[in-house]
Order: sequence, then structure tokens, then C-alpha cells
Amino acid sequence: MDDTARTAEAPPAALSKREIYTAMSGLMIAMLLAMLDNLIVGTAMPTIVGDLGGLEHLSWVVTAYALATAVSTPVWAKLGDLYGRKGVFMVSIAVFLLGSALAGLSQDMGQLIGFRALQGIGAGGLMVGAMAIIGDLVPPRDRGRYQGLMAAVMPLAFIGGPLLGGYLTDNFSWRWTFYINLPLGALALVVVWFTMKLPRYRREASIDWKGAGLLAVAIAALTLLTTWGGSQYAWGSWQVIGLGVLTVVATALFLWVERRVTEPILSLNLFRSRNFSAATVMTFLTGFAMFGAVTYLPQFQQIVQGSSATDSGLLLLPLMAGMLVTSLLGGQYVSRTGHYKAPMIAGSLLTAAGLGLLATMGLSTTRLTTSIFMVVLGVGMGLLMQNTMLVMQNSVEQRDLGAASGVATMFRTIGGSLGVALLGVFYTTNVQDVMTERLGSAGSRIVGGQLTPAMLNGLPATVREAYRAAVTSGITTAYVWAAGVALLAVIAAMVIREIALRGSATPDGATATADPVVLPDSVAAREPATGDAPSAHAGDRRDVLVED
Repeated sequence: MDDTARTAEAPPAALSKREIYTAMSGLMIAMLLAMLDNLIVGTAMPTIVGDLGGLEHLSWVVTAYALATAVSTPVWAKLGDLYGRKGVFMVSIAVFLLGSALAGLSQDMGQLIGFRALQGIGAGGLMVGAMAIIGDLVPPRDRGRYQGLMAAVMPLAFIGGPLLGGYLTDNFSWRWTFYINLPLGALALVVVWFTMKLPRYRREASIDWKGAGLLAVAIAALTLLTTWGGSQYAWGSWQVIGLGVLTVVATALFLWVERRVTEPILSLNLFRSRNFSAATVMTFLTGFAMFGAVTYLPQFQQIVQGSSATDSGLLLLPLMAGMLVTSLLGGQYVSRTGHYKAPMIAGSLLTAAGLGLLATMGLSTTRLTTSIFMVVLGVGMGLLMQNTMLVMQNSVEQRDLGAASGVATMFRTIGGSLGVALLGVFYTTNVQDVMTERLGSAGSRIVGGQLTPAMLNGLPATVREAYRAAVTSGITTAYVWAAGVALLAVIAAMVIREIALRGSATPDGATATADPVVLPDSVAAREPATGDAPSAHAGDRRDVLVED
């Protein structure tokens, strides 16, 4: 393409490994905070639903969190780009802790869902802030090593979260799955405040609140459509059709606004990069398959296989071990070789294969068999998590790292939100259908009541077997759909071009730069010509370097 291309900015000043690891300690604690929450709560969900009631609202405890994260992520990213990442990062931690405290005090499902949304708003800043700060600290060629270390936080959270969540639920109360965030969050704030020293650019610009609002409406309408369609309302009902129309209109208005504002909340120019667009699609699809599927695994383990909440956490260890090993080894491989396309294709195939294997589970499936299936899924997920982020960050300029990280986090979260919601519809519908088929109207009342895994053993054998069969049917249906979505990620991975990572040597001896981002003439006219040093005063922005 011959259009004017934007020149990459100079990489950040080199830091010593000690300085990088010191700064990363705060980031890892904050990332652990955000990731632990969903996983701690996951093993407590059957008990929470039994205590507060409302199986039909099960998916919304997760969806509200994910939806709020998706909507707030680009806002946090832009705030960090404009006013400095450290302060914005610490504010997001504080918001997350407030939501955690209130969620633990919830008295009904409505309150819990609302406070989970507040948690999600804070979590949006945690995820995007951590990834963008890494982009400030190290160049892309070395970033694979450090992002592999950050990605290893996920399996650690996956291991510790379910175990801790199960222990707290079995020995104390499910409310402590939220209260446990408070001391960990306080530690994160202290570490970030005292160890992280970052330069920042304070820019004289405003937040695109119109774009943020329209994006929130579009995402919320789409999530409600996938949640209510075919379950609470018929697909042809005016409620579902109205949500579809609202989604289309809000999206169209959002695109119109983003093309006209000086500082868009989500720069559409980023998507002119082929690699950036393909990696974004992969991020969305893997988020859909991964979060949508993993959310319901404890249901099968506790209700069908008879595990306690603590045991179901232990049974997730094979999944996390696979993720941990491939996250670390994959990051080292990319840093040493500069090759990332093959791991992304392999990761997509293995993720789809793992989900497909889990879709074959039945009433007689052993825990060993389930563990083997989870290892396959974990290996695939570990190869994808940091590589998609790496490709997206390598495709933009240094000053746009926050925006790129925000897009990655937002689309992964939107994918996870839709995955949980849509797969939740399949799961809940199958459970209700099988219970009604086996027990008639009594089965429907049992599903809608307050039934915890601990109560299941006190029911007549006929009811127990019917409920286990219903849960199995719901779980396997959800995994079939998740596997199909994961296969689409293979196609997206094949579209990616393997471009040299910035900070590595190109064949002609030059230093690799960003994958060109083509700008429209109106924007390109304000940018320096190719080969010139980019100005800190490009366009209408005035950037002032200050010390964080």
C-alpha cells in the first residue's frame, strides 16, 4: 500500500534488568489481583447461587464484571496515555478494592451483579495499565521474555485462585472470596507507589466521552442480546430485535464519532495494520472460547464428579500447569528467535482441540481423563496469551502502546463477556430442558430454586441423577460451541505476517520498526515525513515530559 505511513518513535531508554524486575513486581501483584478475583469467585459460584438464588442470573455475575472491564478499558488506556500511567494505575486499583468490599456485603443477586460491575471498572485499568507499562519499560524484541513472565501470572492465579476460593468457601464463607482482595490490593498499592518510577507525557487533550458512552451502549446491548435471546425472550421478540437495532445504531454512531474527534477513545487508524487487526480478532475469539468455557468447568466438577469447592480448584491444576509451562517457554522462544506466527497457529489448534475433548465428557468421565483434556487446553492457551499482545504492540508507535494494549484487553474481555453470556444461554437452556423432560414441572422448579452442590446429596436418587445428566448436557453443549469459535482463531493466525520485532536486527542491519499504520490524508498531513524524527508536538497535542 502506497499511502503515507507513520514513522515509529524511538524506543524507551534502556533500563537495567534489576530496575525492570523491580517495577514489574508491582505490575505482577496488580495483575494477580485482577486475575485471582474471577477465579476465586468461580469455585464459589455454585454456593453463591444456592445462597442468593437465581440460576438464571449465574452468567451475569461474571458477565457484569467482564462487560464493565471491556467498557472501561479504553478509557483507562487513554487516561494513562494523557496523564501518566502510574497515577491512573493506582486509581484503578482503588476502584477495584471498593467494588470488592461492597461485593462481599451483597444481600441478593442484584446487588452482587452491580458491585461486580464496579469491580470490573477497576479491573479494566489494572489489565491495560500493566501491559502498557511493560511497553514503556522494554522494546518488543525483549518484551516476549517479560510478557511471558507476566503471562505466567495467569496460571499462577488459575492455580491459587480456585484453591483459595474453594478453601474460603468450604471453611469460612463465599463472602471472603471478595474480602481477600483487600490486603492483596493494599500490598499492590504500596509496591507500585515505592518501586515504580516512570517518565510520562502530560498531553493537553480531552477524553472522548461521547465515544466511550456509545461504545458502552453498543457492548451492553450486544451482551444483553446474546444473554436474553432464546432464553428469557424469543429471538423474534421485540425486546431482542430492539437490542439488535440498538447495537447496530450505537456501533454506527460510535464509528462516526471516532472518525471526527481529535483524541478518539479507540483509534480506528490502528486497524489499518493487517497484523494488528488479525491479532485483535484472535484476542476476541480466544477470549470468547477460553473464559466462556472455563467459567462452567467447576459446575461439572462439583455437581457431576462430586468434588468439593476446594477439590475442584485442585482439579484445575493440569490446565494451569499447561499454561504456565508454555507461557514461560513460549516467551523465551519468541525473544530468542523473533518468530511468533507458528506458536500462535499451534496455540489456536491446541485450544480448539482441548475444548473439543472437553465436549466429549459424560457422566462416567473420570477425573484423570478430564485432567488430560485440560492439559491440552492449557498448552494452547499458554501459547496465545502473550503473543497476541506482543503482535499488537509491535504494530503501533511507542506513544500508542496504551491504546494498543487497551484494544487487546477490551476485545479479549468483550469476547469473554459474550462467551460467558452466550455459552451460559446454551448451558442454562439445556439444564432446564433435561430437568423438565425427566421430572416435568418439578424439574423446572428445582433448577430455579436454591440448590448448592452440598444439598444435592440430600435429594432422592432420581432427582440427583436427573440433575447431573442435565448439567452434563449443558456443559458439553457449551464446549462444542466454544471449540468451534476457537477454530476460527486458526484462520486469523494464518493471516498474520511475521514482521521483525522492534529492537531486533533486520536483514539490512537496520533496527526494526513498527508495522506501518496508514493514516488518512487529513492526519498524515500533520505527521512528520517518513524518515524524520517524530515531533512531541505532532498534530494538535502538546506533550510535556514530567517525572511520575
